[in-house]
Amino acid sequence: MPNIGAAELMMIVVIALLVFGPRKLPELGKSVGQALREVRRTTSTVTDELRAGLDSPGPRDPR
Repeated sequence: MPNIGAAELMMIVVIALLVFGPRKLPELGKSVGQALREVRRTTSTVTDELRAGLDSPGPRDPR
């Protein structure tokens, strides 16, 4: 995934201002931030559960 530079970030902000307007932009930013926070929390929980499952000894194979 390529890095986003200052010019690209400014272009995204300008386009967002044109599309959503200055009044809706803070609400949109807040919603995006909450969504990203929830995604990070969920992936962290899943990762922790997978690591705990891999670290704990499972039942032995009766063969």
